[in-house]
Amino acid sequence: MDWKKAFSSGKWPLSQEEAAFCDGLSITEMAELQQFLDVVHIRECLIRPFSQWKEYPVVEPRSLLPSFEPDVYEYHNLPGFSLLVFDRPLLPFNEIFQYDIIHPVTDLLDIAQGPCCPLENAILGANMQTMLARLPRALHDQFRAEFQRLDTTALELYPPMLPYILCMDRAHVLAKNAYGHFQMAGVFASLPSDIDGELKRFGMRIGKFQMGDNDLYERNRLFVMQFLMELYGFPIVSERRTSAALFARRLHKMGERFLIRVLGQSDRVITTIWNDGAAARYPHVEKIALIRVDEDQREVLDALRESKAFVDEKNRVALLRVRYRQHSYDPDNVRQDRALSVLSQQIIHPLTGENIDGLNIIRDSTNLILRLNDIVRGEYTGRIVFKRTEVVENTDTDEKRLKFLYAWLTKHQRRIIGYSEEFFANTGKILDNYFDNLDHSDSLDELADLKQEVRNRYRYIQQARKIRCLEEIRTRNYRGERLNYDRMLSEALTLLQELKFEVSIYFDELVATTIHHIEAMLNDRYLRRHYVEKAEQDLTRAGQEVRRKYGRLVVLLDDFKAIRKTHQASGEAAA
Repeated sequence: MDWKKAFSSGKWPLSQEEAAFCDGLSITEMAELQQFLDVVHIRECLIRPFSQWKEYPVVEPRSLLPSFEPDVYEYHNLPGFSLLVFDRPLLPFNEIFQYDIIHPVTDLLDIAQGPCCPLENAILGANMQTMLARLPRALHDQFRAEFQRLDTTALELYPPMLPYILCMDRAHVLAKNAYGHFQMAGVFASLPSDIDGELKRFGMRIGKFQMGDNDLYERNRLFVMQFLMELYGFPIVSERRTSAALFARRLHKMGERFLIRVLGQSDRVITTIWNDGAAARYPHVEKIALIRVDEDQREVLDALRESKAFVDEKNRVALLRVRYRQHSYDPDNVRQDRALSVLSQQIIHPLTGENIDGLNIIRDSTNLILRLNDIVRGEYTGRIVFKRTEVVENTDTDEKRLKFLYAWLTKHQRRIIGYSEEFFANTGKILDNYFDNLDHSDSLDELADLKQEVRNRYRYIQQARKIRCLEEIRTRNYRGERLNYDRMLSEALTLLQELKFEVSIYFDELVATTIHHIEAMLNDRYLRRHYVEKAEQDLTRAGQEVRRKYGRLVVLLDDFKAIRKTHQASGEAAA
């Protein structure tokens, strides 16, 4: 597809040659501005480089699934930017960030007398100098020739100015003018981020830090940082995206209506964080990227061909928009590291800009099983980042397969824990067979530590899956059924007996969560009042059976507490 034809049939058909509008453009609503920015940014920053560079690194769909992984490579020849939008006029002295101001000529309308105002040329000249001061010197003459007599704050000039803005450092700013219309308001904006203060306040609020406890801080710092960043759609990455996330957090706390958009040169993803005034705990988050649809997703491919929604049909490349939902931290949830989950996914039509719903591209459980099969067989081709430091390509050796498997289990841990019994059974069958083969192989002795790491990751998921089931049993809604108290206790006893032997591979946070759920069941007020606190002779035979099972659950609680106490004591002795 020719990038100049992108969105040519949509609401804002850009000039194919200059990417500009012939007529003036007036936008007063944030939602409409976001649609306009989608068109401009996708065309200039995604489709154009994809069309012009044969080796363009298309984003893997799985990388848009939380939790996000940092990209090791930075593609300096690809565009990157930061954008800040306010749904109000800016008051330079009162703002909480620094930027270079550019003034619209419309500011003179109230004081201008006659058809020609002598201040107009002065303002245009000052704006030109502000822009040139932040552009590379090699672009000065070209920019001056193109925009010398134009009001560079006008929104209709934003598309042709964007290639120059992409060459500037820091963020550019859009805001409303005095008449309520969006315009360019500044360049070279610094988004302040109190990362130390935000991190420590957030960590203390969720109970991961305590005042003055250095050991606790050191143990949990990375977890807190990752959770906090993921709430705003990023992994622990570059300063550009870190400052965008933390500044968005600050603006949201202040109740501002804003939009922050970031395109990284490493992730090739347009990430947007915005607050539309809704009374929500966190701002909205979405990502837009060029992805390659997997060849096994036949239904998706057929639908995209029918809609002519491919950017490149031969290579199965399409535009994907993913929106996310944030989750509050819950220490008693076995998936406590889940800060973000997928809310919706849409394909963006490259000609009309229409959103195509109903296609499951990144949450396909069948696709996950196929990828896992490819990994253990050594047939998967791709690239992952192992433990944030090492780039591993393909699965042609045993070591690479183990590293890919570790990354796969880490990436999809929450989904494996939460998906259906059938999915978990299929996953378990593949992994159990793989580990059995490893155990009978003598050639992998030098990889013993790596094998153990991967196995422990799998054991963690197995135990966490059982604890998630225990949580459902505690709420008496298990596998789509409403349980009575007798059935609740029976299911809990069966599951906990199995889990007690599995915790020989010990994970403290899982045992702590198990103890919490057992105590919650034992402290159920209805259960205690009708089955435990009643006299024996007042109970029916069924009631006596419930009390007996209650007693067995108390014994199991003591067993798990003893296991935890033993491991904590051995850990302190080792320290």
